[in-house]
Amino acid sequence: MRRLLTALTALVAAGLAVAAVWLLLDLRRLRAAETASREALAAARSYAPDMLSYDYRTIDRDMLRAGAHATGQLAEHYRTLAATLGPRARERRTVQHAVVAAAGVESASPEEVRVLLFVNMVTTRSAPAKGEPEQQVSQGRARLVMVTQGDGWRVSRLSTLLGDTPVP
Repeated sequence: MRRLLTALTALVAAGLAVAAVWLLLDLRRLRAAETASREALAAARSYAPDMLSYDYRTIDRDMLRAGAHATGQLAEHYRTLAATLGPRARERRTVQHAVVAAAGVESASPEEVRVLLFVNMVTTRSAPAKGEPEQQVSQGRARLVMVTQGDGWRVSRLSTLLGDTPVP
């Protein structure tokens, strides 16, 4: 009976040790995700104005700056965007300025963080034939999927849902 009790105690102790190690590893993962959330959220708030804003006079540089915050296919997209967006923006003399109003983390792991941003967009067009500049203010949302790359965070995917309701 004593052997059985000793064996049972050893088995319970081993189970508790395994559970403690598992909980410690999970705690490390959670802390790493929390750190990633803070860092990626700060980076996303900083990058979003560059990635969503442009000026027809400096559109090539603006797209290069935006692409520097991106990685993968998104970086390639910004490299080609100046060629497609540029002529139309120059013709209409379009300036788009984005301001992040609020932001939050949707999900996070140590390697990837999804950030939702609420963005106020001010778009000004002053086509030469029309004379007076036309300004539109709208509110929208942008989702940035942030990934670690090298020494920091980069945007791997960006999706927007810009509203068409003007801000009073």
